[in-house]
Amino acid sequence: MIKTDQLTDPAVRAFVTAVNAGDQAAFQALLTPGATMSDDGSDRDVADWADREIFSSRGHMSVEKQTDDGRSLVVSYRNDTWGEMRTAWRFTVADGHISHFETGQA
Repeated sequence: MIKTDQLTDPAVRAFVTAVNAGDQAAFQALLTPGATMSDDGSDRDVADWADREIFSSRGHMSVEKQTDDGRSLVVSYRNDTWGEMRTAWRFTVADGHISHFETGQA
């Protein structure tokens, strides 16, 4: 596992930190206005998805691998709804904020 403070991209590092801390305000502050996301190839509403899949279900990311200058991760992700699964995450970062992210089974 890669420690969160060793993640290369500052915005992605802050994203993982916010998820693992259950810090919804910090998570929202990382996103650009109008940020988008997809889960297993389907576009989702970021706020609704994050509340359901991360914050109300106590989501946690354990990073196994990073590539693409830290903007692509393979993660052991767990929450109270789905348990633990291996997932891939890809981030688009603009001016230090996340404008889009994708996640899905790895």
